[in-house]
Amino acid sequence: MTHLASTVAGPGTARTPRREPRVGPAAVLFAVLYLGALLAAELTVIPKGVRSAIALLPLPAFAFFLAEWIRSIRRLDELERRVQHEALAIAYPLSLMLVMGLGLLQRVTPLNPADWSYRHIWPFLIAFYFFGLKLARRRYR
Repeated sequence: MTHLASTVAGPGTARTPRREPRVGPAAVLFAVLYLGALLAAELTVIPKGVRSAIALLPLPAFAFFLAEWIRSIRRLDELERRVQHEALAIAYPLSLMLVMGLGLLQRVTPLNPADWSYRHIWPFLIAFYFFGLKLARRRYR
């Protein structure tokens, strides 16, 4: 869109400076809302419908975090973008492998939802990203 606007405006038109990505504040906002949602989920004095709405509050904050993270990646140099892409290329198949393995295992034996529910799985995905990031940084060092 910005490229289109500058193309339409013609050469020599001053571009508005891009604002800095706000990854840190976005991550803090998400973490606060996530922890608040966890606490609210335990409060049985709150009606279930309200707790369900509160449980979904972190999602827009996480979407904001993702948008800011992607914005920050777009500002990186080519090498760092390659490192980020390789980290994700490692993390995604590992995530698939985890979900597939749990799915296959669940066909054989019931998994305890207190140990293997969605809320227990998603931190693994973040760990896979950082694992991939470490491998990619080692490769391009």
